[in-house]
Amino acid sequence: MTRVLVINPNSSVACGAGIAAAIAPVIAGVAPRFDVVSQPDGPQAIYTWADWHAAVGPILRRIAADPADAYVIACASDPGIEAARAATVRPVFGVFRAAVAAAVARAERFGVVAIVEASKARHRTALRAMGLEARLAAEHALNVSMDTLLDPDAARAALIAAARACVDAGAETVILGCTGMAHHRAAVEAAAGVPVIEPCQQAAALALAVVGATAAR
Repeated sequence: MTRVLVINPNSSVACGAGIAAAIAPVIAGVAPRFDVVSQPDGPQAIYTWADWHAAVGPILRRIAADPADAYVIACASDPGIEAARAATVRPVFGVFRAAVAAAVARAERFGVVAIVEASKARHRTALRAMGLEARLAAEHALNVSMDTLLDPDAARAALIAAARACVDAGAETVILGCTGMAHHRAAVEAAAGVPVIEPCQQAAALALAVVGATAAR
């Protein structure tokens, strides 16, 4: 059976479970199998550039040891995506890049809610690579831990405030800039009044479209 491997680059099993829950509605009833794996040898979360770089080796080892028809790097900093694409002939999707593609397909300007201030530089790097930095209306960081994000309630008010600030700055859609935010998406969208994009869902949909098209040839 055609298989898509969704790699959570950090070691948080709870974060991996959240990613699986986020993509479940997208992959329900489809033929390709989606497997979500966390990286026991990855960082606990990706806050800094050092964490980003520490995640790359484990991702490459996973790709080498776990063959699939496509790979999704399930972190909104897209760690190691260039190295991963060089390591396999199979498609590799970064969830942040997938979310940005969805955002610009729907609106002229978008906003991003980041987990920490340091995430902004990584997001800008990706946007420059895509030629889309000018379409970023605003990015606001929560400066909270992954554990706080994964709590059902602890970060929700801050998420809503950050999304509204993006809208006030001209964003017509908002990207959740961390996979730990997935379970807040509906509440943030209702409060912000604009479409709110969950990156793992967008990457799963993109992987499904590409793998399905390849299998149909």
